[in-house]
Amino acid sequence: MSETLTAQTLLITGHQRDEVEAYLAHPSVDGTRGGVVVIHHMPGYDRATKEIVRRFAELGYDAIAPNLYWREAPGAAPDDAAATARSKGGVPDERLIGDVGGAAAYLRSRPTSNGKVGVIGYCSGGRQAVLAACNLDLDAAVDCYGAFVVGTPPEGFPLQVSNLVDQLPNLRAPLLGLFGREDSHPSPEQVAELDEILTANHKPHEFHSYDDAGHAFFSVDRPSYRVAAANDGWERIRAFYSTHLGG
Repeated sequence: MSETLTAQTLLITGHQRDEVEAYLAHPSVDGTRGGVVVIHHMPGYDRATKEIVRRFAELGYDAIAPNLYWREAPGAAPDDAAATARSKGGVPDERLIGDVGGAAAYLRSRPTSNGKVGVIGYCSGGRQAVLAACNLDLDAAVDCYGAFVVGTPPEGFPLQVSNLVDQLPNLRAPLLGLFGREDSHPSPEQVAELDEILTANHKPHEFHSYDDAGHAFFSVDRPSYRVAAANDGWERIRAFYSTHLGG
């Protein structure tokens, strides 16, 4: 645990060498350590996301969250930026991969880097974390209740996304999945399907599903928050990253 940390907003090089806003936090101590790319949820690059970035710095990692809606709405409030992005179908998969790849490269370029970088995502970001780990050389991935890794979006869903079934055989990093048994996207059946696909393809993964928890149980500012599930989830994330990223 780090007693002191430093946080700042900066620009990084993302997809197609675009400059993208990002939020960085890191321990205020010397030494080398792993890095974590935090992929924000559908509501956007908001205060809750930045709190998560700082929590990873407190746990001893260099952590960064790219603003995935920066191109659509630079400088806009998170709610407005999210609405603009949704109206355009969300973040294209190719661009997401490029932005997360840029964030990972930035972390590895820091003098404090031990060369290892993980990714974590919540809600839509959970699916995007798996997408990134299927296409980038990452050392660990965490999917927090990501919808449509398997399954099909319902008619009228605001994001133009497809499932990742065809990409899962290419998963390049160990995966930790944290899910609520009362969630419908992903449902327990979809979590079981994902487990079966990864097992059949010999991909290292560990899944944990929580009773009395639905979607967004990590979100402390929403009615969906579940203390026991979130606390246990954080402990599992800490242990998983300690194993695969060091620290």
